Amino acid sequence: MDEPDFFLDQRVAILGLGLMGGSLALALRGRCRELTGVDPDQQALELARQRQIVDWATSDAAAALPGTGLVVLAAPVRANLRLAKALPELHPGEAVVLDLGSTKREICQVFAGLPARFDPIGGHPMCGKEHPGLVYAEAEIFKGAVFAFTPLDRTSQRARELAQRLAQALGSHPLWLDAATHDRWVASSSHLPYLLANALALTVPEEAAPLIGPGYNSTTRLAASFAPMMLDVLLSNRQNVLSAVGALRAQLDALQAALEAEDALRLRRLLEASADKRRALTQAHIGRETL
Repeated sequence: MDEPDFFLDQRVAILGLGLMGGSLALALRGRCRELTGVDPDQQALELARQRQIVDWATSDAAAALPGTGLVVLAAPVRANLRLAKALPELHPGEAVVLDLGSTKREICQVFAGLPARFDPIGGHPMCGKEHPGLVYAEAEIFKGAVFAFTPLDRTSQRARELAQRLAQALGSHPLWLDAATHDRWVASSSHLPYLLANALALTVPEEAAPLIGPGYNSTTRLAASFAPMMLDVLLSNRQNVLSAVGALRAQLDALQAALEAEDALRLRRLLEASADKRRALTQAHIGRETL
């Protein structure tokens, strides 16, 4: 970060002290004028106090938000939507509002209807773990990850700069794009892998357990993710996910057809093409910004 003290004048409130909100709090601890964590879970609040993750941990958003200049919505997708709608009653002043949800279309629609005193911007750090909760939070989780931002037409240059500097402070790579493009891309790159991991986990018979190895463990890791949270994600991006599932089914059909026909040449070409595609995707320039 070019200016390590940029956030020293910022009063920041993080609504949701789970994995992502807790990790953000750890990354910003000691770098803000005041850092407040809000969560309805008393165990999360107690852990935040014990570990001194925030300056103030409370379940009362109405008491915590007044005077804060940056409000971060770090709850699950549906909870973020409810919090965003409640902001006019919870926060009487001006504030930049950023969310960390995995889908952006719905939250940006709610953001668009907020009073003019709010300066909203959508956000999605492309990182995480399959285990939820503050106990698994870590400040380093954002390092090297893409932090996607989906500004609205009303988003000010000040909010854009704050988001940019936040990503830099976390060691992330900011990527700017519109909400519709974001949701279409993550349907294939993030939400489809989760569904595929679930399908694979359900497909392997229990009798095969003695032969479970790294391949199964690595490809089904996402199936261990917190189901209620992922349900929100899938339903809020349903059409894009369904399109991605259809594209996946077409690829599986092509592989199945080649295997059924014992067409070794066709099967090899498909396998080699997939290896080439994976290399191309994983080696793509991570810092490219899209407006």
